[in-house]
Amino acid sequence: MNAITLINKDPRRDGDGSVQVHLDPTLKIDTAKVFAVYGKGGIGKSTTSSNLSVAFSKLGKRVLQIGCDPKHDSTFTLTKQLMPTVIDVLESVNFHSEELRPSDFVYEGYNGVQCVEAGGPPAGTGCGGYVVGQTVKLLKEHRLLDDTDVVIFDVLGDVVCGGFAAPLQHADRALIVAANDFDSIFAMNRIVQAIQAKSKNYNVRLGGVIANRSAGTDQIDKFNARAGLRTLARFPDLDVIRRSRLKKATLFEMEDSPEVRAVQQEYLDLADKLWNGVEICDGQSLKDREIFDLLGFD
Repeated sequence: MNAITLINKDPRRDGDGSVQVHLDPTLKIDTAKVFAVYGKGGIGKSTTSSNLSVAFSKLGKRVLQIGCDPKHDSTFTLTKQLMPTVIDVLESVNFHSEELRPSDFVYEGYNGVQCVEAGGPPAGTGCGGYVVGQTVKLLKEHRLLDDTDVVIFDVLGDVVCGGFAAPLQHADRALIVAANDFDSIFAMNRIVQAIQAKSKNYNVRLGGVIANRSAGTDQIDKFNARAGLRTLARFPDLDVIRRSRLKKATLFEMEDSPEVRAVQQEYLDLADKLWNGVEICDGQSLKDREIFDLLGFD
């Protein structure tokens, strides 16, 4: 059975007039809490995802992080290397997944976090949703989800098609990483639209916003108040965060200082909050004109 099909006559269509990615309904992740991390490209989703994965592991949870970007660099601060992607590994065996071992595509990272890089199709071809479907299928076939408490999907950039939204079909909660600026908030609004669409037919709901690289949050606060969102955590624009990426390290491995301890604690608090369950945000996206009129200084 194919893990994914593209159809436009599905009775559970996710958007008026759209052609959406529909994953095999039997490929569900039902043994773990699943979070999908979204946000504007370059906003720090991989840094956020990796440190959140470590925070969950520090709380004693068994964590699997799945990078969903052709750059396949979501997990390199955890594993200290660029891992081969699921698609590359499948291609090497002519897509005969029974020839693969878990060690071919799952690597153990810092503090026991299990890491997978789904990768993506060649530029200009294929669909990111197919890659997500194949990755989950492979994990299920090898029973790698049975011993997992938390799964974190780290998803590339803005949501512009059903393929990018495919992880939402597996997630319990979607988290949006945003900075205190117009571009990332505009992208956040589109992600809210995608979550609204997917929540009609799937279990995913919006968990909240993670403010990143932001000394202040006045613009995020304005948008949240209008759209019905909430900020779950805030991480300032600290040089130690930038240096951690350059050192191929998580923040939990950086030199000890009050600044580093404060950021580590914010991640631990966020992980604890998510594990124990956050109230659903009944967010409503805004029209483009509304965002232009809303944001900025009076």
